[in-house]
Amino acid sequence: MELNNIEILLEKYFEATTTVEEEKTLQAYFSKENVAPHLEKYTPLFSHFANAKGEKFTKEIPLKNIKPKPKQIQKWMSVAAVAVLLLGIYFGNNYVEQKKAEQAQAEYAYQQTKKALNLLAVNFNKGTEKVAYLKEFEQTKQKIYNKY
Repeated sequence: MELNNIEILLEKYFEATTTVEEEKTLQAYFSKENVAPHLEKYTPLFSHFANAKGEKFTKEIPLKNIKPKPKQIQKWMSVAAVAVLLLGIYFGNNYVEQKKAEQAQAEYAYQQTKKALNLLAVNFNKGTEKVAYLKEFEQTKQKIYNKY
């Protein structure tokens, strides 16, 4: 019965659905000497976890207390200021060029619209001249009809 339970826990373990308690049960089982022969291949995995818990790092790590000198800070501040200034000039120049291009495009669109409206006005004037002829024709027609 215990072997069946261990196999179920192993499946859950490899699917990453086990709880901490279930993993402790697996570690306890595989730390025993009487592990089922078909499950012996998992023994190093769980014994490694048990061994890894006991390991401690005992070397000392030398830490240097490095404080930057005031001259170094001043150098880096000037480098940062120059970098910010150059970026400002670069992006500012791009912005100005973009606005000039938009202005030129708007001016071109205005000139094209002006030409189109002027052409339209000329054609309307031609049409009004023809209407004036129609008006004279209508007056002449009325004179003829009124005579008779």
